[in-house]
Amino acid sequence: MSNRFQVIFFDAAGTLFRVRGSVADIYLRHATNHGFKANEASLAKIQAAFARAFQDAPPAVFAATEPEQIKQCERMWWFDIVHNVFYRVGMFDRFDMFFEEVFDVFARPDTWKLYPETLKVLEDLKTQRYELGIISNFDSRLFVVLRGLGIAEYFQTVTISSLAHAAKPSGRIFTQALEKHAVEPEDAVHVGDSLDEDVKGAQQAGLTGILVEREPGSATQDVQTIRTLQELSSLL
Repeated sequence: MSNRFQVIFFDAAGTLFRVRGSVADIYLRHATNHGFKANEASLAKIQAAFARAFQDAPPAVFAATEPEQIKQCERMWWFDIVHNVFYRVGMFDRFDMFFEEVFDVFARPDTWKLYPETLKVLEDLKTQRYELGIISNFDSRLFVVLRGLGIAEYFQTVTISSLAHAAKPSGRIFTQALEKHAVEPEDAVHVGDSLDEDVKGAQQAGLTGILVEREPGSATQDVQTIRTLQELSSLL
């Protein structure tokens, strides 16, 4: 790799920041407060049910174009996911109230935390005059989270699936992000924690893909891999 890159795109959750604690634990705690009957196996069952629900769900891509309509579609998409999960592990009477509460929890910046190196890496890249953007399948709650975590100012563009009408690994979302910066695919890098959505999706769209693999896992020999964002500068 050389220093010819003009734009560096990042995935959001799992790359720049992560949830405080466990996603499944947050759902379990709030569900229990609303009448869900938990047992020792509940946490593992919720984790497995979420994996299955995401596998079965369509991409978060909607025909709506008005902001309020898009937000409603995002909410209903998540309602279907969470309903699918608790249909498998145990439904309860106050499910609708629980969903409204837990949906708002993940819009709160204090539910999330930056990885230790994130801020320093973004500051260094900005100093080096790279253009920075986000390409994410996160929904529109991301904008509030980015501002709350104090990193929104580092990004010239934020491209999310519900507004782009395309979701990673589709090349359409990468193309839209590139167009915002007026650059060709070979001038851009995309960094993310998903081999399929981030790296392969970026590569198929003509960008250079870099995998953030904080724990050993699915990387292959032909994939540029880093353990933390601090290692990114050595590849640019």
